[in-house]
Amino acid sequence: MIMKHAAPISPVEIDEASGTVLLRTTHSAYVLRVDRAAGTVRHVHWGAPLPLADAVALPVWTEHDNSFAGRWDGVEEYPVDGGARFGVPALDVRFTDGSSPLEPTVSDVTLRAHDHLVVRMRDRTRPLAWHLHYRVPADGDVLERWAEFHHTGTDDGEILLLRYASAHWPLPQRPAWRIGSVHGGWSSEGRLERPVLPVGETAIGSRRGHTGHHANPWAALDAGDAGEEHGEVWVVALAASGSWRLTVQRTAAGRTGVVAGEGHEGIELRLAPGGKHRTPVSLALHTGHGFGDASRGFHHHLRAHVLPHPEEPRPVLYNSWEATSFEVSEDNQLALARRAADLGAELFVLDDGWFRGRDDDRAGLGDWTPHPERFPRGLRPLADEVHRLGMAFGLWVEPEMVNADSDLFRHHPDWVLHLPDRTATELRNQLVLDFSRQEVTEWALSRLREVVVENAVDFLKWDFNRSFTEAGVHAAGPDARRVHVEHARGLYRVLDRLRADFPQLRIEACAGGGGRVDPGILARTDQVWTSDNTDAVDRLTIQHGFSQLYPAGVMSAWVTDSPNPLTGRVVPLRFRFHSAMAGVLGIGGDLTRWSDTALAEAAELIRVYKDIRPVVQHGRQYRLLTPGEGPLAAVQYVGEDGDRAVVLIWRPSTAFGPALPPLRLRGLDDGARYRDEETGRTWSGATLAGHGLPLPDLPPGDCASTLVRLRRVAAPGREE
Repeated sequence: MIMKHAAPISPVEIDEASGTVLLRTTHSAYVLRVDRAAGTVRHVHWGAPLPLADAVALPVWTEHDNSFAGRWDGVEEYPVDGGARFGVPALDVRFTDGSSPLEPTVSDVTLRAHDHLVVRMRDRTRPLAWHLHYRVPADGDVLERWAEFHHTGTDDGEILLLRYASAHWPLPQRPAWRIGSVHGGWSSEGRLERPVLPVGETAIGSRRGHTGHHANPWAALDAGDAGEEHGEVWVVALAASGSWRLTVQRTAAGRTGVVAGEGHEGIELRLAPGGKHRTPVSLALHTGHGFGDASRGFHHHLRAHVLPHPEEPRPVLYNSWEATSFEVSEDNQLALARRAADLGAELFVLDDGWFRGRDDDRAGLGDWTPHPERFPRGLRPLADEVHRLGMAFGLWVEPEMVNADSDLFRHHPDWVLHLPDRTATELRNQLVLDFSRQEVTEWALSRLREVVVENAVDFLKWDFNRSFTEAGVHAAGPDARRVHVEHARGLYRVLDRLRADFPQLRIEACAGGGGRVDPGILARTDQVWTSDNTDAVDRLTIQHGFSQLYPAGVMSAWVTDSPNPLTGRVVPLRFRFHSAMAGVLGIGGDLTRWSDTALAEAAELIRVYKDIRPVVQHGRQYRLLTPGEGPLAAVQYVGEDGDRAVVLIWRPSTAFGPALPPLRLRGLDDGARYRDEETGRTWSGATLAGHGLPLPDLPPGDCASTLVRLRRVAAPGREE
């Protein structure tokens, strides 16, 4: 008998007769319908998988027929300002005559590739076209969308883009909605909330010129009945590293959708005749298996389709900042490097204070040559010794910033963001260089090339320590504030070219902690500094919020001194390590003051981390117990091949109460057996999931923690 293999199902299917398009991910379907007669593209379905025949037969939702209703509101894939549309537009423009309404029509629908759909639209009479792009990346559930705008005229004057979103994501009808997102501030990032979504417009975003500590460009929506591992969840994100906004609209008529785009109100872009603009990518997914599955879907997508080197293990780093601050010298850095190497660190990072004029934070930014008094021989002898010790050499830089007290500012005062008749505001004693200007980014690229080559740099910690103010351009004009989005594009160009020039260079993105974390920056960096707050207890909450969208393999986490330099909290070394071992482990304390006992314990914990690193950095993450919702917090990782699992358990404070129940694990094979590598006891996957892992004894007192390593020891269906 000859077996016939079914042809793979195309990720994009089109029914020409009805204009229906079906986009398939691994576990979901997204359906739209091109209505050429009405000149629009209407949304049909986003949720569980369905066949094309059913997609063709599905009706399109319509509003009540009355003169006060917006017949298109919530129905269109990409709503514009014009006609009977009263909802949030994805596209809003102003033409040279001052008019703004658009009258859309569909030009054509094409498959650019088997997984890439393009719907070309234009205004019926005006010289503006906009192309809607849909892409279905392989082996996952994330969809990608973006838009391109084209001024199709020749002598019609400029067109002003007032709102230019990447996508509008319509949601199905549900009786109620919750919106999940993170908020916070400097050193308090990632605070997760899921309030009820009210009728009206709910906006989250950043007006700061960077992604921001106070919010992050994603939102998770559910009907109020989803949990960590059950229920339908829809997540929308944006790959934007400048200013951005997500606007979630819920209408009284029962429609809900998310408009995702860069910029904010007042950030206008001008299209000259023949000009075009492409938006950042918006990413979204649907799952029927809760917030945890949604997170794992995004983790997989970022590793498979976004990160430059997802397969590489992120090294255990040592950073000198908290040990020496600005008081760096060749001698004290060499002493720290030798201790770090003895512990097992793989990367040594020299932080702020290494360059000319940098005795404190009031001077030196922009003058990227070694401090002549602190490093009279330059940085190369230090780099060479770090390499001899078996570690990579890293360097802190902040290329987008300048101090007024610097040679760079004295030579180029016009390079900073400013408006000619406004006083420039200094924050942290520094100003922002205008990376929307080619001469500025060319200078930055040239200087960084020299720094990397002259100092044998393997790793850059790229910082960004203030938000935008007076954010105009030198040649101020009607769209002078475009730097809120164009600055990030200049940053991308520098990073892309730098990485092309130095393929072995690795980069950590930092912005006073987690102030620039998004899928756009992750496409050009290898990890991100999660927060300037290294308090191991606070970090549990910060890391919980971070994990909603981003994988542990990009989450830089340090072990620092106790009492904590920021909070003053006293935390045992073991708890500090276990907190940081939930991501990319780093050490940031003053090793010259650690006792021999502490150094020995740290070396052993680093050895354990290297053993579990493949599971933590590349495995599937399961959030078992949420920080702050009970006496314990716990997270689990399962290796890519399913053979290993790691469980981290923390008890931040001691409280009297009943004995704690077993910890029910996730993601294991029910029919396999797993051995606890510390105790030697074995359990079936079914027992660990159903009954739970009996909790190991925790040390007495506050800030107790433990780590459990499990290894599969018998194949499915067989006893040990």
